[in-house]
Amino acid sequence: MLNKPQFFVFSGLGVAALILAVIDIVLFNGNRSAQDEFATRAQYIQQSQQLEPLYQGLIRGLAELSAQQNDAQLRELLASQGITFTPKQP
Repeated sequence: MLNKPQFFVFSGLGVAALILAVIDIVLFNGNRSAQDEFATRAQYIQQSQQLEPLYQGLIRGLAELSAQQNDAQLRELLASQGITFTPKQP
């Protein structure tokens, strides 16, 4: 049989262990959420890199079309997206 000081010490240790277990569960779930978000962002970046040549070709085609036809609206559209170019002189 335990005396009073031993009972309080063991009860305190039990409560502390329970609190630490709950904290561990909370941190584990937070870590899993962060890992899921990181994986989603990494997948988005990887897919964006695969599409980059397509986007570059599309922009190059639009810039060439704008230069050939001297299309001010298309040039303004590209400029609004931060894309500037200078047409080649013949």
